[in-house]
Amino acid sequence: MSFGQCCEDVSWQCFGPDSDFLRQLLFFFNPKHAVDVSALVGTCRLLQEFVQDNGDVVGLFAGTDYSCKRGLVDYRVKRLVYACVLVLFENRYQLKDQLCLASEKSNTSANILLKAIILLIDQSFPWACNTISYLLRRNIYSLFREIILTGKENFQGSIGIVSSLEGVLVLIISHVGMGTCRCPDVDPCWSFSSQILTFPFLWRLFPRLKEIFATPGLSQHYVHQMALCVKDHTNVLPADISSDFPGYACLLGNLLEAAGVAFTQPGSFDWAVDFATVATFLLQAIPPIQASNQGNNDSRMGEDEIHGGDDPTEIVLNRDLEQQISSAIDPRFLLQLTNVLLGGFSPARGSPDDKEVAAVGAACAFLHVTFNILPLERIMTVLAYRTELVPVLWNFMKRCHENQKWSSFSEQPAYLPADAPGWLLPLAVFCPVHKYMLMIVDNEEFYEQEKPLSLVDIRCLIVILRQALWQILWLNSATTPNFSKSEDGASAMKRHPIEFLQHRVCVVASELLSQLQDWNNRREFTPPSDFHADGVNDVFISQAMTENTRANDILKRAPFLVPFTSRAKIFNSQLAVLKEGNSSHGIFTRNRFKIRRDHILEDAFNQLNALAEEDLRGVIRITFVNEFGVEEAGIDGGGIFKDFMENITRAAFDVQYGLFKETADHLLYPNPGSGLIHEQHLQFFHFLGTVLAKAMFEGILVDIPFATFFLSKLKQKYNYLNDLPSLDPELYRHLIFLKHYKGDISELELYFVIVNNEYGEQTEEELLPGGKNIRVTNENVITFIHLVANHRLNSQIRQQSSHFLRGFQQLIQKDWIDMFNEHEFQLLISGSVDGFDIDDLRAHTNYTGGYHQDHYVIEMFWEVVQNLSLANQRKLLKFVTGCSRGPLLGFKYLEPLFCIQRAAGSASEEALDRLPTSATCMNLLKLPPYRSKQQMEQKLLYAINADAGFDLS
Repeated sequence: MSFGQCCEDVSWQCFGPDSDFLRQLLFFFNPKHAVDVSALVGTCRLLQEFVQDNGDVVGLFAGTDYSCKRGLVDYRVKRLVYACVLVLFENRYQLKDQLCLASEKSNTSANILLKAIILLIDQSFPWACNTISYLLRRNIYSLFREIILTGKENFQGSIGIVSSLEGVLVLIISHVGMGTCRCPDVDPCWSFSSQILTFPFLWRLFPRLKEIFATPGLSQHYVHQMALCVKDHTNVLPADISSDFPGYACLLGNLLEAAGVAFTQPGSFDWAVDFATVATFLLQAIPPIQASNQGNNDSRMGEDEIHGGDDPTEIVLNRDLEQQISSAIDPRFLLQLTNVLLGGFSPARGSPDDKEVAAVGAACAFLHVTFNILPLERIMTVLAYRTELVPVLWNFMKRCHENQKWSSFSEQPAYLPADAPGWLLPLAVFCPVHKYMLMIVDNEEFYEQEKPLSLVDIRCLIVILRQALWQILWLNSATTPNFSKSEDGASAMKRHPIEFLQHRVCVVASELLSQLQDWNNRREFTPPSDFHADGVNDVFISQAMTENTRANDILKRAPFLVPFTSRAKIFNSQLAVLKEGNSSHGIFTRNRFKIRRDHILEDAFNQLNALAEEDLRGVIRITFVNEFGVEEAGIDGGGIFKDFMENITRAAFDVQYGLFKETADHLLYPNPGSGLIHEQHLQFFHFLGTVLAKAMFEGILVDIPFATFFLSKLKQKYNYLNDLPSLDPELYRHLIFLKHYKGDISELELYFVIVNNEYGEQTEEELLPGGKNIRVTNENVITFIHLVANHRLNSQIRQQSSHFLRGFQQLIQKDWIDMFNEHEFQLLISGSVDGFDIDDLRAHTNYTGGYHQDHYVIEMFWEVVQNLSLANQRKLLKFVTGCSRGPLLGFKYLEPLFCIQRAAGSASEEALDRLPTSATCMNLLKLPPYRSKQQMEQKLLYAINADAGFDLS
């Protein structure tokens, strides 16, 4: 070479436009030839020395007039820079140990080349844009990706060192993001986002690059470019480094880590909208991330039933990558995201504008996906109690509803197709967060302070939820899939995003409406009919009785849309069908029990527990044995069995027996300390569950008032703080005090433990692993309150409730009870609490012994009953039927029908002075033929208030 083998004859003039040095070097250059590489390295070393001495880089290449030589100079510079990159790429395995060295301390070949690139692409030079554009058209990021992959082990051992390679990347990405940049858009497949940001834990290798990327204009540029193509990311991203490091997950992890810096920059709203859009699609692609400590299953948002077709083998993320993603979406991140997207909108009237629609759409899409990918416990707490998400979303939804502008919302979010209902995404996010808030809301807040929403707004919310459910479940032409558990939520969300979104709205809207109905049952703030769908008619009810119909599906998924009386009729018809099918199996009664009256519980326990489920559904005949061992006379036509059931329930549910305790308002719940009293307590709870189910199966009402929180456990539901006043009003007051405490809670010296006290035996139990060492603070007090309420309302009676439920479900299917809330469930057990209809009872009464409906004694009897107080009417009903409440659907359903029989004996004064008597097992009243209403009323009141029983006459 005329300039020497290692460029020893090169002077600074050789870089000028009139020299052939660069033309010859670049024309014949081959990055795979060692001689050419040495020449290039020598050239770059000399370049840096000349610039250090002179400082005029432009003059070095262009001479005195750059404008006249611009084309030639730009061409030589960009070719020289590209040659340096090619050498690093083609010789990456030999140079890998040199790539991670600090730029100021290294004089290796790789570092010399990289520093030359940094020198020549400085943004102050007039050729910078042209040079970088040239590099981008040659897919420079894909070359750098391979270079980084080759040297990644060395980078990982040099974390914290700012290398020259990092400096090159910083200059290139910061140039492209500048407003003065004229570089053309790059194919997304070869962009910085696809090729570099998909590298695992990128910021650990290049911390300075993270700071530059997170600056406002730069990150907004790249995130916006990603937002335009992320929906099709599978065709944009490069091949995965390995199966446990998929590119989309690495990209998501890096974006999330950089987001914390970007959120703090001014003007981050547009960036946040694009970021949420990108993160939504990437997050949806990853498999679900499990919590390190799931804790109690009851703390999770409802169990969904999801299903789909054959699912490919699920990708398992690298544990560190999974941790990077889950750790990044922490309370601080969620707080920042929601504040940036939604914090700038004040309560307003009229339809939302495009900016608000875009913000709500981006936030809701991201949160909807997050709910189904990440563990919910930590997400919900910050969204419910530390952000304004619920009031902001409610204000938005109410205005869309009032102005009928939902359609404008469906046109905005990239997550939804244009024809999807606009209310789907907001409801999918609003409902679970509002439901979570209601878990810890106390009665004063809800009813008096009207928080988190006013009662007027809640009535409006009920209408929106009701209409949404009816639209999805009934009016949609396509049937909404009810996914089975063969496919998890994340997989279903990927495969069928809109169908899954509709399914989620059905689940969460139904859960929230059910919860609001519970609040309405505690203290009515809206008519119960507000929960009923407008389109429920006789045709709907007839369809609802048939399995696999749309109406029957609604009955299972949103039963409150159907009036209670209609559901009760369906329940009775289901029981009737089952009883009819069972009675057709045999003519003769197979099960005959001999029960000692003075050992009724023991005998019933032994004999009922021995029956199979099929036998439990059949007829059981009872013969009582008296205290002398003699069988009592009488044939059991159903009345003796009813007497038997009433005696069992009266004895077993008596608090003195020790299986049940009583709340302050005399409602029954399992005794947490039952095991200290009865060795076989769990078997007894199973037995009593069977007894209650048999009573309901046979249409026998039992006058047992259960606590609502116990009925919730029978429905396999979770109890919340607002259920606690009934069980432990003092503990409830303490927890509410803590919730509203304005000072430093840590000074109260409380820890995550609770003391159980059963029959004088005190035991300490941790509410969390290591709870005795975890102090209650202002930050975790909500969790503490939730866990204390959970312990008292759910954990302490879990075993007893579980065994009771198993016995109950031997006869009564879960689907049947799921049609009713706890208040309605109690009505099924004990009948209506309202005053009964005297005319209805009269219309369904039989008469014997010479009485008939027109007999003067009968007409006098009904006049007396009509004039009794409601309390005495109920006593009369209990006197003759054993229960003070009437059947839910009227006395037509009383088994057997009420009967008035003329008392035996002559019509002498002595006979007429006898009291009326009852046979509650037969719903029978023996009524003497009194001659005056006054005498009849006097005797009747005496009998029902003395609870005369069977043999008062």
